[in-house]
Amino acid sequence: MGGVQIPLRGASSGERNQTVRDPGGGYLSAPSTWKKGEEMTANDRLKSTNGSRVWSSLILATVFHIAVFSLWPELTAQDFTIDSRELEAIELPPEVEIPPEPEAISRPQRPIIASTDIDTDITMALTSLDAYEPDELPPPPEVSETHSLSETPRFTPWTVQPSIKNRVEVQRALEREYPALLRDAGIGGQVLVWFFIDEGGQVQQTRVHTGSGHRALDEAALKVARVIRFTPALNRDKQVPVWISLPITFTIR
Repeated sequence: MGGVQIPLRGASSGERNQTVRDPGGGYLSAPSTWKKGEEMTANDRLKSTNGSRVWSSLILATVFHIAVFSLWPELTAQDFTIDSRELEAIELPPEVEIPPEPEAISRPQRPIIASTDIDTDITMALTSLDAYEPDELPPPPEVSETHSLSETPRFTPWTVQPSIKNRVEVQRALEREYPALLRDAGIGGQVLVWFFIDEGGQVQQTRVHTGSGHRALDEAALKVARVIRFTPALNRDKQVPVWISLPITFTIR
């Protein structure tokens, strides 16, 4: 097998063609930097074998294609067609008719000020209510028997409200009358109690106005209410009996 002749150019060697035998067998064309008698480098040997590599690649590719076509002579693509029966037609909604624009509203006419002569000497006839007296008047309402003020809570006018005189004693009563079962369970509440206080400031009646939701607390609040002492209520300078409502609260400290 003959080597490839490559003209060598160099200042010392001149222009000439050199063929070098590869130590592994065959001839290699030396590059322009190689001089006769010098050992070739790996880069020189790689460049010299480019031609044989190209031809070897072409031969291998040809053999591969021939083998593929001989082993698989018929190659078909997968069917990707769409069945038209799977498609469903969608009915479009009917078109909406847009009504025509309303007619333009005409501008209101400007008011016309008319000139009118008004007589200032206008008199009205005298009227009398005696001419319109009813023939029959309804009977007056029957006067029911008045109940005592202490029977039911009602409003009584006063200018100075009653005030508690024995707050320390009331606080002790709250602690004493607090149901132990509810106190240990941490249950508290507030009871709104009605008080009827006479002219001397004494509590004559007590009743529950709004309960706490626990019957035991409501009963304890009424017991505390009997302990409270008030100053009399005054209407101007006069002592008057009154109904008042006070909250009694049971809380855990």
